[in-house]
Amino acid sequence: MASIPFVKDIDFAHGRSDRVAPGVRRVIANNPGPYTYTGSGTYIIGEGEVAVIDPGPDDDAHLEALLAELKSERVSHILVTHTHRDHCGLAMKFAAATGAPLLGFGAHPVKEQKHDAPALDEGADYSYAPDETIGDGAVIEGPDWRIEAVHTPGHLSNHLCFALPDQKALFTGDHIMGWATTVVAPPDGDMNAYLTSLDTLLARDDEIYFPTHGAPIKNPKRFVRAVKTHRLMRDAQILEQLRKGRSTINEITAAMYADVDKRLHGAAALNVLAHLIRLTQNGVVTSDGAPGMNANYILSD
Repeated sequence: MASIPFVKDIDFAHGRSDRVAPGVRRVIANNPGPYTYTGSGTYIIGEGEVAVIDPGPDDDAHLEALLAELKSERVSHILVTHTHRDHCGLAMKFAAATGAPLLGFGAHPVKEQKHDAPALDEGADYSYAPDETIGDGAVIEGPDWRIEAVHTPGHLSNHLCFALPDQKALFTGDHIMGWATTVVAPPDGDMNAYLTSLDTLLARDDEIYFPTHGAPIKNPKRFVRAVKTHRLMRDAQILEQLRKGRSTINEITAAMYADVDKRLHGAAALNVLAHLIRLTQNGVVTSDGAPGMNANYILSD
């Protein structure tokens, strides 16, 4: 398997404001877990008049920590990378407390919960509604900062990264996380789109990534290339399992992830499904009916 240069060490305390770059502060919520690592990091951009990226989970202590940090400042924009509750569950309350508008790609793309993927940690936020919808290339400016939106579908179709061009920094949400690979969970998670979005990042000149979960990534292109290689090797592993006669997602997941924490096997199975949908779309694999968790898969002739 490809060697991804994960960044596991992070200096933090829940609720504490840390300056992680010039004009950039981070406050981490107390919502650690198998999919959030140490918790959700909220980023504050600028001084005096600021933008906030990913307000985080619906947690009163996190709201209080953010408001205390910003008590003498004005929040002009609240930016949301995507509509999972560990990123935007607090968004509506935070917007009400600060009077700032919410900006994002849109509401959660899967409208009915019964058709959404199984909940991964805090799951989808169906109540989130941005005041302003923004897309790729949108520019958000303050007196001493300029942020650009970069559409990176894959983890979700409405996922945005946010660039700080003056610092060659990119806030990557869940598209790239330094401590683990990203879950790509159908129906809205799309592996072909995810790989295309990795290429979008490789074409950029960013020098540091700030993910919502975990520590900064200081050699981002090396990291993204390793993640892309890892995903392509997962394709190859799945094809090998099919050659061995394993035709269901449960069989393939059990074989491929035998040494992985079983708490993560649900997410792993969804990743396997995303790869199988990609391989089916690309004509490499066929299934008995529409690709899904309960389908049987074989190699195409």
